[in-house]
Amino acid sequence: MAYGNLKAEMGRRDVTIESIAKLLQIHRNSASNKVNGSSSFTIEEASIIKSAFFPNLELEFLFEKEDEPLKV
Repeated sequence: MAYGNLKAEMGRRDVTIESIAKLLQIHRNSASNKVNGSSSFTIEEASIIKSAFFPNLELEFLFEKEDEPLKV
């Protein structure tokens, strides 16, 4: 259950797993697990990532999981 939209936008804007890890002050492996859907982002982490790297995109769009539409 990866965050496909987030991964696509990361690729478009050259945002790396390492840059997300540094921003959130977590280990690179933890950030990778979150981006790939093995573990989840907290609301606070998602908001920080959106504000820092994707201010013009909707939070719901970025953090929609590939196999389940986000219910708001």
